[in-house]
Amino acid sequence: MIQRIQTIYMLIAAILIGALFTLPFAEIVAHNELYLFNIKGILKNDELINNGLPIMLFVGLILVLHVVAIFLYKNRVLQMRVLTFTIILLLGLFGMFYFFTYYDFKGAEISFKLSVVFPLIAIILDYLAIRNIRKDEDLVRSLNRIR
Repeated sequence: MIQRIQTIYMLIAAILIGALFTLPFAEIVAHNELYLFNIKGILKNDELINNGLPIMLFVGLILVLHVVAIFLYKNRVLQMRVLTFTIILLLGLFGMFYFFTYYDFKGAEISFKLSVVFPLIAIILDYLAIRNIRKDEDLVRSLNRIR
């Protein structure tokens, strides 16, 4: 399982998604006040302004799907489908980042943090994993034809 490169890709993607639970996404300056956007939502002086439960659930679901995909190494077709669904969810996560930062704060200065790039890196790693899983599946099918 761990000796396959696609497992390493999925493990790194899961670690990056798991890091979203601890790292801030952005700092927002609006009306001369500083807001912090993290997994809990948008906070002002540790007071919750917008609840981040949808983002927390999304990130949690994506993390669980990555872990499930790692352990589906015997069923490569299902593994590719789970990773494709995970890529779609990661794109939706970008939409949620955009919605949370720009919906309530029009004309505000937004300083995104490095953790906003983690879903993009996870999408690339998931794509590489799908490509390598497909190579394994093609190899197994070609060996079955030889027999």
